[in-house]
Amino acid sequence: MIHTIPLRDTIPSRRFPVVSVTLIVINVVVFFYEFSLGQRVRPLIASFGVVPVSFFGGGNLSEFPLRPQVLLTSMFLHGGWLHVGGNMLYLWIFGDNVEDRLGRVRFLFFYLACGVAAGITHVVANPHSVAPTIGASGAVAGVLGAYFLLYPKARVLTLLPLGIYFQIIELPAFFFLGFWLLIQSISGIASLAVRGEMVGGIAWWAHIGGFAFGAALGLLLKKKGGRYR
Repeated sequence: MIHTIPLRDTIPSRRFPVVSVTLIVINVVVFFYEFSLGQRVRPLIASFGVVPVSFFGGGNLSEFPLRPQVLLTSMFLHGGWLHVGGNMLYLWIFGDNVEDRLGRVRFLFFYLACGVAAGITHVVANPHSVAPTIGASGAVAGVLGAYFLLYPKARVLTLLPLGIYFQIIELPAFFFLGFWLLIQSISGIASLAVRGEMVGGIAWWAHIGGFAFGAALGLLLKKKGGRYR
């Protein structure tokens, strides 16, 4: 949500979220490696980020070679502290319950599949873009999509800035994540006016695609039972 920060949800996980924590550790370790490279990180991002034009054979193929594997590698790279911090915060808060519901192996498959689906959505929406896109946002959006349908009655403890003051309130997960999706959708539609380019440097359609795919795949993979009050 815009200008809000989720702090925790009200559903305790039944067991330690091994996969979620492992993914968070990997992302943080990779980011620190990126940070250590300084300006030398640019070739890394260019090589392992998603460049949409390369999937359509546009531009100079020597400059933008097709590397399908970047749909996986890109989701472990981030562009800054807020980028990686925000994604990992959302994964920490919402990932444990989805991992509980799907099971660890299913959740790992689910997370990676959502990231790939988000990358494909971004490529289709931005066919002429030569900007490398990185981040776990699409995969995390898939987690949000699954949570949205599996735990709509959960509540999210949220930090709400009000000018120079802050207020902590509880919001229904259905509203919190629904409003998040609304913002992504409005921004994604607005980006179509500029031929799908990333408005504000954010891959809105990757978020939308990841969320939708995560909601559908989450329902398909969920285990029976284990419902929470």
